Amino acid sequence: MAPLLRRYGLLLGGCIVLGIGVGFLLRADLGSDGYSTLVNGVAMSLDVEFWVANLGIGVVFVALAALRKVIPGVGTVVQVFLVGATVTVALDVLDRPDDLALRIVFLAIAFPVLALGIATYLGSQTGAGPTEAAALAWDPPVPFRWTYSAVQGGGALIGWLLGATVGVGTIAVIVLLGPLVDLIARALRLDVHQGTSEPA
Repeated sequence: MAPLLRRYGLLLGGCIVLGIGVGFLLRADLGSDGYSTLVNGVAMSLDVEFWVANLGIGVVFVALAALRKVIPGVGTVVQVFLVGATVTVALDVLDRPDDLALRIVFLAIAFPVLALGIATYLGSQTGAGPTEAAALAWDPPVPFRWTYSAVQGGGALIGWLLGATVGVGTIAVIVLLGPLVDLIARALRLDVHQGTSEPA
């Protein structure tokens, strides 16, 4: 029972921390992550609401990852709903700073919080959300820290081509977040892989 409680504790705690990190990233207003840029671009080009595009793209990402043996689980569902709910609360609590320096501080805070949340919820081994599942689908042969950057970068590029905006925060997510998640997971001795082959 104790190992099961630990796994679900990691899942719930990780998703809440991740949601707080997303809140800081959004309130910094210096560019969202690549996946959100993709969703926004698709929503704009198809003239549908953001949540509709998010749901559709999420299902596609998870399904494609499953073909590479990254099997969805309860964590896949919990991640989507709990992170979304936490972001909503975080945005109610946090105000967008008017001062650019404070927005940069918010962006700087967002990264370790995001990375801790991702590493912790993936470490629960209960299933990955769409972005992380797509990255884990190619690890191995390519380490997660780089596949995550590739997924975020590809999403940002497609979203930008479809009319969504990008910013310095988007570039920072692409370059820094994957390696930071990997670093924190190793420091906490968490295995972020979800039913794939042996970690690289």
